[in-house]
Amino acid sequence: MEILVIGAGVGGLAVARGLLAEGHRVRVYEQAPARRTGGKAVLIWSNGTAVLNDLGVSLDGAGCRIDRIDALTSDGRLRTSMNIAHAAGRFGFETKAIPRHDLHQRLSDGLPDDLVRYGMACQSVTQDEGGVTATFADGSTATGDLLIGADGHHSVVRRHLWGDGSVQPATFGTWQGLSPIDIDLTGTNHHLMITGREGACGLMPGGDGLLQWWFDVRWSPTDPQPASPLAELRRRFGHWASPVPEVLAAATEEDLNFFGHHWNKVREVVGEGRITLIGDAAHTMPPTLGQGANQTLEDAWVLGRELTKGGDDPAVRLRAYEKARYPHISLVSRMAKRNPANLRIPPLIGRLIPETAQTPLLARFSNRLTEVPALQSA
Repeated sequence: MEILVIGAGVGGLAVARGLLAEGHRVRVYEQAPARRTGGKAVLIWSNGTAVLNDLGVSLDGAGCRIDRIDALTSDGRLRTSMNIAHAAGRFGFETKAIPRHDLHQRLSDGLPDDLVRYGMACQSVTQDEGGVTATFADGSTATGDLLIGADGHHSVVRRHLWGDGSVQPATFGTWQGLSPIDIDLTGTNHHLMITGREGACGLMPGGDGLLQWWFDVRWSPTDPQPASPLAELRRRFGHWASPVPEVLAAATEEDLNFFGHHWNKVREVVGEGRITLIGDAAHTMPPTLGQGANQTLEDAWVLGRELTKGGDDPAVRLRAYEKARYPHISLVSRMAKRNPANLRIPPLIGRLIPETAQTPLLARFSNRLTEVPALQSA
């Protein structure tokens, strides 16, 4: 089949890679003028690395393996600890923090040079019994048998299908950076999550001497941006226990990016006819579980699996993909929205369930979230 993909992020590249391997003809259209070379680090859990492995993408030599996540209070007391290496040992796939541009490069390696057309902002999509057509800002069009909207949180394809107003702001936003910060944590395989009255902080080694760091604060779309975000973060979080003050002292304004958290209710049917959605276009959620990119990769894998089954009506295969994904992604989305980290209160589970019990719980959690046979059979 001739398949159009709108968006060349993690989801668009992953689905294109899988469909090309199955013999489909794929064209990817990206509104950005060139391949993305920026972005901070992303956490790829065992389910994500399993999908990447199936797509022929190796993360060897990139990023940093994460073996443990500790949740701390703002004064440095341990709330709970999770042994991520346990899940890796059980399922055979590591959890890794990797800069987003490195992940894009790994997904692009080996793909045709002309696969992605950049500077192509999709304006509208239409379909009939014979196919689907995308119209772009320059007036050009592209026609195919199917169209996959992988165009993220601000998806044009989703707006065509669902109308406006489906994605709602959540109550927190994140200031984040990926910086060469020389503290002991940067050279480890250890991830810290710290919460207090002022908000939350995450610290995660990203490999090559880089530290991914972020601060979550109360936010609404009408809030004005501070004149000096870093000074505000230092005022708000600078009294927290080490290593938070050291990170803030080493950071620069140039390191900072901001994004507000958003969420949409997951639908049982996200597409229509010959059109479907993957990733944030289908299920925008707060980043509190670190599953956004991983669930996008699972979308790409399951969609490829369903299209491989063939059949006279390709729209039937798209609905089968959506049906297969709904119970999994709706679970993840609800957990992300209701996660205690969104409320920034000491999580009760961390005080009642010891680490020895939480490690197997994490393994079960990972198994429930994944569609990948390598993890389901464990």
